[in-house]
Amino acid sequence: MRAVIIFGSPGAGKGMQATLLEHAYGFIHFDTGKYIEREVHGPRVSQSHTLRHERKLFDSGFLNTPSWAFGIVKREVIRMSEAREDLVFSGSPRTLFETEHLVPLLERLYGRKNISFFHLSVPKETAVKRNLARRICSVCGAVIIDPRTSFKRCPICRGRLTKRTLDNKQALVRRFEQYVDRTKPIFEYLKGRGYKIIKIDGTPSPEIVFAKISKHI
Repeated sequence: MRAVIIFGSPGAGKGMQATLLEHAYGFIHFDTGKYIEREVHGPRVSQSHTLRHERKLFDSGFLNTPSWAFGIVKREVIRMSEAREDLVFSGSPRTLFETEHLVPLLERLYGRKNISFFHLSVPKETAVKRNLARRICSVCGAVIIDPRTSFKRCPICRGRLTKRTLDNKQALVRRFEQYVDRTKPIFEYLKGRGYKIIKIDGTPSPEIVFAKISKHI
């Protein structure tokens, strides 16, 4: 079993590369943001003060409470490891707290030598454009990045395209601030633990970036 973690700012292409690894090598794409979004926009939110609080954080571009977010991740990681699934993470860990808990968990379940880390580096201007142009298919879940905002239907299945609540300019400012302040410190922790983080230029087209990642898989 293998576990791959892809770091990068909002719009760096983490989800796209994780999806490509899923299709090419049989990984399960562990999209933490989708798990969290499912929780905070689910039917139980009106009955839970915690979920309402986490929803407010999520929709405004702040990172969710680390202990709460890791609780979701831990539950699902254990379940998938029991099924002997290879995992690729595109949204975890996002804070030092989550890293200090997730990495030891992965070491225990997957083995240290089977864990790989990548960092997709993309200029902020490029990342912002990608986020603002991103649409999600409500049917097949495909991520479509196209500057034509009038583009309403998925080119794959013709499903209706929707925009995530956190893909707006105000939330993006916070998300970038959160990435610099709370995610980047993770790199030093991992290096101190003896891990190598493979840096990849995420600016080129997805297939070129994927080819570079594939060399290390």
